[in-house]
Amino acid sequence: MLALEHVSKSYGSHRVLDDITLRVRPGELLGYVGSNGAGKTTSMRVALGITAADAGRVTLDGVPLSDDVRARVGYMPEERGLYPTMRIHQQLQFFAELRGVAPRSAAAAAAYWLDRLGLAERRDHRLESLSLGNQQRVQLAAALVHEPVALVLDEPFSGLDPLAVDVMAEVLLEEAARGIPVIFSSHQLDLVERICDRVAILRSGRIVAEGAVAELTGDDGGRHLLRASADPAVWVPELERDLDRDDVAEHVDGDAVILRLDAAGLARTVDVVRRHGELVELRPWRPSLAQVFRDVGGAA
Repeated sequence: MLALEHVSKSYGSHRVLDDITLRVRPGELLGYVGSNGAGKTTSMRVALGITAADAGRVTLDGVPLSDDVRARVGYMPEERGLYPTMRIHQQLQFFAELRGVAPRSAAAAAAYWLDRLGLAERRDHRLESLSLGNQQRVQLAAALVHEPVALVLDEPFSGLDPLAVDVMAEVLLEEAARGIPVIFSSHQLDLVERICDRVAILRSGRIVAEGAVAELTGDDGGRHLLRASADPAVWVPELERDLDRDDVAEHVDGDAVILRLDAAGLARTVDVVRRHGELVELRPWRPSLAQVFRDVGGAA
């Protein structure tokens, strides 16, 4: 397990991280999301020992961070961290050997990851000759080439086309399936929702929501989406009078209304709507991760 425990970090009077506790379990994919400037990159730099925390500690399987421990972690920074004029197979082998992998095994690992990420035909190309998306793939290969025991990835999907996103998502799922903890930051909340086991939302240096995707987005009170041919401005006030409640409609967007009702209230709603027009759609509804993020993780 990769763990940040009560980590704080300030630059001058600005507190970037404020008592962060975050645990990524073996075999778990954790999505780490927040607005620009929330502290995600600083968290990851602290997790790798690149930036020293003012308070708190980082451990991997209970062992405090050290150079030896850090060498076992795969890290993908948001900014490019590779050599632009070096051939990609050569530098992947170099990075593997730098982490203690024997030369023959390092060469084999470099070849495997270039093939797995769709870059085998470009193995002898210089990094600078590749598109930004392909450079991003090489950056991921560099994080994986030494068979890490944990992965920390900062915006790994940035700049990728949809096919490359799918390949990278498959790789991260495979790494989690072999039992390693994986944490990655991303602004692509639909992707986070689709592949992550848990999500942590960071706001102004503090974790403001954390849990399984289903927990964060789940139906906690009988929410339904209703569309009707009648104007909600007509039937919603009548429904609220009928139910003697003024909090029935959580959200109105055009002809779509989000209602929080039990079964009896839902039946009465249908009756009210049909007095004014046709019922077009009625189904259970839950917020997307993007909606949850807007509610709790927006800018301060």
